[in-house]
Amino acid sequence: MKWTILASTIALAMIIGMLLMFGPETQDNETKFRVAMIMAGLRNDHSWNETHYEAIKKTEKLLNLEVAYYENVPIDSTAQTIMEQAIQNGAKIIIANSFGFGEQELAVARNHPEAKFLHATGLQTATNLSTYFGRMYQLRYLSGIVAGFKTKTNEIGYVAGFNISEVNRGINAFALGVQKVNPNAKVYISWTGSWTDESMAADATRDLLDRHNIDVLATHVDALSPYEIADDKGIWIIGYNRDNARRFPEHFLTAPVWRWENFYIPKIREIMQDKFEGKSYWLGLESGIMELSDLTKNVEDTIRQVVEVEKHRLTQGKFDVFYGPIEDNQGNIRVGEGESMTDDAMLNQFDWYVKGVIDGIKP
Repeated sequence: MKWTILASTIALAMIIGMLLMFGPETQDNETKFRVAMIMAGLRNDHSWNETHYEAIKKTEKLLNLEVAYYENVPIDSTAQTIMEQAIQNGAKIIIANSFGFGEQELAVARNHPEAKFLHATGLQTATNLSTYFGRMYQLRYLSGIVAGFKTKTNEIGYVAGFNISEVNRGINAFALGVQKVNPNAKVYISWTGSWTDESMAADATRDLLDRHNIDVLATHVDALSPYEIADDKGIWIIGYNRDNARRFPEHFLTAPVWRWENFYIPKIREIMQDKFEGKSYWLGLESGIMELSDLTKNVEDTIRQVVEVEKHRLTQGKFDVFYGPIEDNQGNIRVGEGESMTDDAMLNQFDWYVKGVIDGIKP
Protein backbone atom coordinates (compact mmCIF):
# COMPACT_ATOMS: atom_id res chain seq x y z
CA MET A 1 0.00 0.00 0.00
CA LYS A 2 1.35 3.43 -0.85
CA TRP A 3 1.99 5.12 2.49
CA THR A 4 0.28 8.45 1.72
CA ILE A 5 -2.17 10.25 4.04
CA LEU A 6 -4.02 13.50 3.60
CA ALA A 7 -4.57 15.26 6.91
CA SER A 8 -7.12 18.03 7.08
CA THR A 9 -8.59 20.39 9.61
CA ILE A 10 -11.57 18.16 10.30
CA ALA A 11 -12.22 16.72 13.70
CA LEU A 12 -9.32 15.08 15.47
CA ALA A 13 -11.19 11.79 15.65
CA MET A 14 -11.45 11.69 11.88
CA ILE A 15 -7.75 12.47 11.51
CA ILE A 16 -6.82 9.65 13.84
CA GLY A 17 -9.26 7.41 12.00
CA MET A 18 -7.48 8.13 8.76
CA LEU A 19 -4.16 7.31 10.35
CA LEU A 20 -5.49 3.98 11.59
CA MET A 21 -6.47 2.97 8.08
CA PHE A 22 -3.01 1.53 7.46
CA GLY A 23 -3.19 -2.19 6.96
CA PRO A 24 -0.33 -4.66 7.14
CA GLU A 25 2.61 -3.34 5.16
CA THR A 26 4.20 -5.25 2.34
CA GLN A 27 7.73 -6.50 2.63
CA ASP A 28 8.83 -3.94 0.03
CA ASN A 29 7.51 -1.02 2.05
CA GLU A 30 9.14 -2.30 5.22
CA THR A 31 12.53 -1.92 3.58
CA LYS A 32 11.96 1.73 2.71
CA PHE A 33 12.98 4.67 4.88
CA ARG A 34 9.84 6.44 6.06
CA VAL A 35 9.35 10.19 6.28
CA ALA A 36 6.35 12.27 7.38
CA MET A 37 5.80 15.69 5.83
CA ILE A 38 3.63 18.02 7.96
CA MET A 39 2.23 20.90 5.88
CA ALA A 40 0.28 23.96 6.99
CA GLY A 41 -1.56 24.14 3.67
CA LEU A 42 -2.26 22.16 0.52
CA ARG A 43 0.35 20.44 -1.60
CA ASN A 44 -1.01 22.15 -4.75
CA ASP A 45 -1.27 25.71 -3.43
CA HIS A 46 1.11 27.02 -6.13
CA SER A 47 3.07 28.59 -3.26
CA TRP A 48 4.96 27.68 -0.07
CA ASN A 49 3.52 24.23 0.54
CA GLU A 50 3.88 23.15 -3.07
CA THR A 51 7.58 24.05 -3.07
CA HIS A 52 8.11 21.63 -0.17
CA TYR A 53 5.93 18.95 -1.75
CA GLU A 54 7.76 19.15 -5.09
CA ALA A 55 11.13 18.99 -3.35
CA ILE A 56 10.22 16.00 -1.20
CA LYS A 57 8.78 14.16 -4.22
CA LYS A 58 12.17 14.53 -5.93
CA THR A 59 13.92 13.39 -2.75
CA GLU A 60 11.51 10.48 -2.32
CA LYS A 61 12.30 9.16 -5.78
CA LEU A 62 16.06 9.65 -5.57
CA LEU A 63 16.51 8.11 -2.10
CA ASN A 64 13.80 5.44 -2.40
CA LEU A 65 11.75 6.80 0.50
CA GLU A 66 8.16 6.25 1.62
CA VAL A 67 6.65 9.63 2.44
CA ALA A 68 3.35 10.44 4.17
CA TYR A 69 1.99 13.88 3.25
CA TYR A 70 -0.25 15.52 5.86
CA GLU A 71 -1.97 18.61 4.43
CA ASN A 72 -3.79 21.52 6.09
CA VAL A 73 -2.53 20.49 9.52
CA PRO A 74 -3.75 22.92 12.21
CA ILE A 75 -1.07 24.73 14.17
CA ASP A 76 -2.22 23.42 17.54
CA SER A 77 -2.16 20.19 19.55
CA THR A 78 -3.55 18.34 16.53
CA ALA A 79 -0.15 18.69 14.86
CA GLN A 80 1.55 17.01 17.81
CA THR A 81 -0.94 14.12 17.71
CA ILE A 82 -0.31 13.63 14.00
CA MET A 83 3.46 13.63 14.48
CA GLU A 84 3.21 11.08 17.28
CA GLN A 85 1.00 8.81 15.18
CA ALA A 86 3.33 9.13 12.20
CA ILE A 87 6.22 7.88 14.33
CA GLN A 88 4.11 4.96 15.54
CA ASN A 89 3.48 4.15 11.90
CA GLY A 90 7.20 3.95 11.24
CA ALA A 91 8.33 7.47 10.33
CA LYS A 92 11.99 7.99 11.11
CA ILE A 93 12.00 11.63 10.04
CA ILE A 94 9.38 14.29 10.75
CA ILE A 95 9.47 17.40 8.58
CA ALA A 96 7.29 20.38 9.56
CA ASN A 97 7.14 23.25 7.09
CA SER A 98 5.69 26.14 9.12
CA PHE A 99 7.10 28.39 11.83
CA GLY A 100 4.03 27.73 13.98
CA PHE A 101 4.79 24.01 14.37
CA GLY A 102 7.86 24.74 16.50
CA GLU A 103 6.56 23.95 19.98
CA GLN A 104 4.74 20.81 18.87
CA GLU A 105 7.71 19.42 16.97
CA LEU A 106 10.10 20.16 19.82
CA ALA A 107 7.83 18.32 22.27
CA VAL A 108 7.62 15.27 20.02
CA ALA A 109 11.38 15.34 19.43
CA ARG A 110 11.94 15.18 23.19
CA ASN A 111 9.59 12.19 23.44
CA HIS A 112 11.26 10.35 20.56
CA PRO A 113 15.07 10.57 20.60
CA GLU A 114 15.16 7.69 18.11
CA ALA A 115 13.59 9.86 15.39
CA LYS A 116 15.00 12.89 13.58
CA PHE A 117 13.18 16.18 13.04
CA LEU A 118 13.50 19.01 10.52
CA HIS A 119 11.67 22.31 11.05
CA ALA A 120 11.48 24.90 8.28
CA THR A 121 11.82 28.51 9.52
CA GLY A 122 12.12 27.29 13.12
CA LEU A 123 14.12 28.76 16.00
CA GLN A 124 14.65 25.95 18.51
CA THR A 125 17.00 23.00 18.00
CA ALA A 126 17.72 19.78 19.90
CA THR A 127 20.12 16.87 19.52
CA ASN A 128 17.61 15.27 17.13
CA LEU A 129 16.01 18.45 15.69
CA SER A 130 17.43 20.86 13.12
CA THR A 131 15.93 24.07 11.83
CA TYR A 132 16.53 25.33 8.33
CA PHE A 133 15.87 28.39 6.24
CA GLY A 134 17.51 30.47 3.54
CA ARG A 135 18.75 34.03 3.45
CA MET A 136 15.77 34.90 1.30
CA TYR A 137 16.24 38.54 2.19
CA GLN A 138 19.05 38.57 -0.40
CA LEU A 139 16.56 37.75 -3.14
CA ARG A 140 13.97 40.08 -1.67
CA TYR A 141 16.57 42.81 -2.16
CA LEU A 142 17.03 41.88 -5.83
CA SER A 143 13.27 41.80 -6.42
CA GLY A 144 13.04 45.21 -4.76
CA ILE A 145 15.39 46.57 -7.40
CA VAL A 146 12.98 45.37 -10.08
CA ALA A 147 10.05 46.98 -8.25
CA GLY A 148 11.92 50.24 -7.78
CA PHE A 149 12.55 50.51 -11.50
CA LYS A 150 9.03 49.50 -12.56
CA THR A 151 6.98 51.80 -10.34
CA LYS A 152 5.76 55.04 -11.89
CA THR A 153 3.64 56.19 -8.96
CA ASN A 154 6.41 55.54 -6.40
CA GLU A 155 3.86 53.70 -4.26
CA ILE A 156 4.59 49.96 -3.92
CA GLY A 157 2.35 47.58 -1.99
CA TYR A 158 3.45 44.68 0.22
CA VAL A 159 0.89 42.16 1.50
CA ALA A 160 2.35 40.33 4.52
CA GLY A 161 1.18 37.68 6.96
CA PHE A 162 2.60 38.41 10.39
CA ASN A 163 4.72 41.07 12.08
CA ILE A 164 7.64 38.74 12.91
CA SER A 165 11.37 39.04 12.28
CA GLU A 166 11.29 36.78 9.22
CA VAL A 167 8.67 38.90 7.49
CA ASN A 168 10.10 42.24 8.60
CA ARG A 169 13.55 41.17 7.39
CA GLY A 170 12.12 40.51 3.95
CA ILE A 171 10.18 43.78 3.86
CA ASN A 172 13.27 45.76 4.82
CA ALA A 173 15.50 43.99 2.30
CA PHE A 174 12.93 44.55 -0.43
CA ALA A 175 12.68 48.24 0.49
CA LEU A 176 16.47 48.62 0.43
CA GLY A 177 16.45 47.19 -3.08
CA VAL A 178 13.76 49.69 -4.06
CA GLN A 179 15.74 52.55 -2.47
CA LYS A 180 18.90 51.46 -4.27
CA VAL A 181 17.44 52.53 -7.61
CA ASN A 182 14.54 54.77 -6.62
CA PRO A 183 14.98 56.75 -3.37
CA ASN A 184 11.64 58.49 -3.85
CA ALA A 185 9.57 55.30 -3.75
CA LYS A 186 7.67 54.12 -0.67
CA VAL A 187 6.69 50.59 0.37
CA TYR A 188 3.26 50.29 2.03
CA ILE A 189 2.49 47.22 4.16
CA SER A 190 -0.93 45.63 4.62
CA TRP A 191 -1.20 42.74 7.11
CA THR A 192 -3.36 39.64 6.73
CA GLY A 193 -2.91 37.76 10.01
CA SER A 194 -2.73 34.51 8.03
CA TRP A 195 -0.31 32.75 5.70
CA THR A 196 -2.93 30.92 3.66
CA ASP A 197 -6.38 32.53 3.97
CA GLU A 198 -7.34 33.76 0.51
CA SER A 199 -10.13 36.09 1.64
CA MET A 200 -7.95 37.79 4.27
CA ALA A 201 -5.18 38.26 1.71
CA ALA A 202 -7.70 39.67 -0.76
CA ASP A 203 -9.01 42.13 1.85
CA ALA A 204 -5.48 43.27 2.70
CA THR A 205 -4.72 43.79 -0.98
CA ARG A 206 -7.88 45.79 -1.62
CA ASP A 207 -7.15 47.91 1.43
CA LEU A 208 -3.76 48.83 -0.02
CA LEU A 209 -5.22 49.66 -3.39
CA ASP A 210 -7.99 51.77 -1.85
CA ARG A 211 -5.58 53.87 0.21
CA HIS A 212 -2.63 54.22 -2.16
CA ASN A 213 -1.81 54.56 -5.84
CA ILE A 214 -0.11 51.16 -5.96
CA ASP A 215 1.34 50.05 -9.30
CA VAL A 216 3.66 47.24 -8.08
CA LEU A 217 2.62 44.60 -5.55
CA ALA A 218 4.82 42.19 -3.57
CA THR A 219 3.72 39.57 -1.04
CA HIS A 220 4.79 37.44 1.90
CA VAL A 221 1.79 35.14 2.10
CA ASP A 222 1.00 31.78 0.51
CA ALA A 223 -2.33 32.96 -0.95
CA LEU A 224 -2.72 33.75 -4.64
CA SER A 225 -5.60 36.23 -4.34
CA PRO A 226 -3.25 39.27 -4.21
CA TYR A 227 -1.82 38.23 -7.58
CA GLU A 228 -5.28 37.75 -9.05
CA ILE A 229 -6.42 41.19 -7.91
CA ALA A 230 -3.23 42.85 -9.14
CA ASP A 231 -3.45 41.06 -12.49
CA ASP A 232 -7.06 42.15 -12.92
CA LYS A 233 -6.16 45.78 -12.23
CA GLY A 234 -3.03 45.88 -14.38
CA ILE A 235 -0.60 46.09 -11.47
CA TRP A 236 2.90 44.61 -11.70
CA ILE A 237 3.41 41.49 -9.57
CA ILE A 238 6.47 40.46 -7.55
CA GLY A 239 5.75 36.89 -6.45
CA TYR A 240 7.09 34.71 -3.69
CA ASN A 241 7.80 31.03 -2.96
CA ARG A 242 7.11 29.69 -6.46
CA ASP A 243 7.36 31.00 -9.99
CA ASN A 244 3.79 31.80 -11.08
CA ALA A 245 4.72 33.70 -14.22
CA ARG A 246 2.71 31.33 -16.44
CA ARG A 247 -0.44 32.00 -14.44
CA PHE A 248 -0.10 35.77 -14.76
CA PRO A 249 1.94 36.34 -17.93
CA GLU A 250 0.92 39.94 -18.55
CA HIS A 251 1.94 41.41 -15.19
CA PHE A 252 4.30 39.01 -13.42
CA LEU A 253 7.86 40.35 -13.09
CA THR A 254 9.83 37.85 -11.00
CA ALA A 255 9.77 36.04 -7.65
CA PRO A 256 12.18 34.91 -4.94
CA VAL A 257 11.59 31.14 -5.04
CA TRP A 258 12.59 28.04 -3.08
CA ARG A 259 14.50 24.97 -4.28
CA TRP A 260 14.18 22.88 -1.12
CA GLU A 261 15.42 19.68 -2.76
CA ASN A 262 18.92 21.12 -2.51
CA PHE A 263 18.52 20.91 1.27
CA TYR A 264 16.34 17.82 1.62
CA ILE A 265 18.39 15.47 -0.54
CA PRO A 266 21.74 15.89 1.25
CA LYS A 267 20.26 16.23 4.75
CA ILE A 268 17.99 13.19 4.52
CA ARG A 269 20.86 11.22 3.03
CA GLU A 270 22.98 12.23 6.04
CA ILE A 271 20.24 11.00 8.37
CA MET A 272 20.07 7.69 6.52
CA GLN A 273 23.84 7.39 6.95
CA ASP A 274 23.56 8.17 10.68
CA LYS A 275 25.39 11.48 10.29
CA PHE A 276 22.67 13.77 11.64
CA GLU A 277 23.60 16.85 13.67
CA GLY A 278 20.93 18.91 15.42
CA LYS A 279 21.68 22.50 14.45
CA SER A 280 20.31 25.61 12.78
CA TYR A 281 20.93 26.08 9.06
CA TRP A 282 20.62 29.55 7.57
CA LEU A 283 21.85 29.21 4.04
CA GLY A 284 22.74 31.79 1.40
CA LEU A 285 22.56 31.90 -2.38
CA GLU A 286 25.52 29.56 -2.71
CA SER A 287 23.44 26.71 -1.21
CA GLY A 288 21.08 26.54 -4.16
CA ILE A 289 17.97 26.30 -1.95
CA MET A 290 16.62 29.58 -3.33
CA GLU A 291 16.91 31.72 -6.40
CA LEU A 292 15.33 34.62 -8.22
CA SER A 293 13.00 33.25 -10.87
CA ASP A 294 13.67 34.23 -14.44
CA LEU A 295 12.84 37.85 -15.11
CA THR A 296 9.87 37.85 -17.45
CA LYS A 297 9.32 39.65 -20.74
CA ASN A 298 7.86 42.49 -18.66
CA VAL A 299 11.32 43.41 -17.30
CA GLU A 300 13.56 45.59 -19.45
CA ASP A 301 17.17 44.66 -20.24
CA THR A 302 18.51 47.69 -18.38
CA ILE A 303 16.87 46.38 -15.19
CA ARG A 304 18.27 42.89 -15.79
CA GLN A 305 21.78 44.28 -15.95
CA VAL A 306 21.51 46.01 -12.58
CA VAL A 307 20.02 42.89 -10.97
CA GLU A 308 22.88 40.75 -12.30
CA VAL A 309 25.50 43.15 -10.95
CA GLU A 310 23.93 43.13 -7.48
CA LYS A 311 23.45 39.35 -7.54
CA HIS A 312 27.14 38.94 -8.35
CA ARG A 313 28.08 41.14 -5.40
CA LEU A 314 25.94 39.00 -3.09
CA THR A 315 27.24 35.65 -4.31
CA GLN A 316 30.86 36.82 -4.11
CA GLY A 317 30.44 37.73 -0.46
CA LYS A 318 31.65 41.27 -1.03
CA PHE A 319 28.34 42.76 0.03
CA ASP A 320 25.25 41.89 2.00
CA VAL A 321 21.92 43.64 2.20
CA PHE A 322 22.14 44.89 5.77
CA TYR A 323 25.51 46.60 5.57
CA GLY A 324 25.45 50.14 6.93
CA PRO A 325 24.65 52.90 6.89
CA ILE A 326 20.97 52.02 7.28
CA GLU A 327 18.39 54.50 8.53
CA ASP A 328 15.01 53.46 9.92
CA ASN A 329 11.69 55.07 9.02
CA GLN A 330 11.85 57.23 12.16
CA GLY A 331 15.12 58.88 11.10
CA ASN A 332 17.42 56.85 13.39
CA ILE A 333 20.66 55.25 12.20
CA ARG A 334 20.25 51.54 12.94
CA VAL A 335 23.39 50.24 11.24
CA GLY A 336 26.40 52.52 11.10
CA GLU A 337 28.81 53.12 8.25
CA GLY A 338 31.12 50.11 7.86
CA GLU A 339 28.97 47.95 10.15
CA SER A 340 26.82 44.90 9.47
CA MET A 341 23.82 43.45 11.28
CA THR A 342 24.54 40.21 13.11
CA ASP A 343 22.69 37.02 12.25
CA ASP A 344 21.02 37.09 15.66
CA ALA A 345 19.72 40.61 15.08
CA MET A 346 18.42 39.70 11.62
CA LEU A 347 16.80 36.49 12.80
CA ASN A 348 15.32 37.59 16.10
CA GLN A 349 15.30 41.37 16.53
CA PHE A 350 13.72 42.88 13.43
CA ASP A 351 10.94 44.93 15.00
CA TRP A 352 11.65 48.06 12.98
CA TYR A 353 11.52 49.20 9.35
CA VAL A 354 13.97 50.95 7.11
CA LYS A 355 13.47 54.37 5.61
CA GLY A 356 10.72 54.38 3.01
CA VAL A 357 8.53 51.69 4.62
CA ILE A 358 5.07 52.72 5.79
CA ASP A 359 3.53 50.20 8.20
CA GLY A 360 -0.18 49.45 8.01
CA ILE A 361 -2.40 48.37 10.91
CA LYS A 362 -1.20 45.10 12.43
CA PRO A 363 -3.71 42.28 12.81
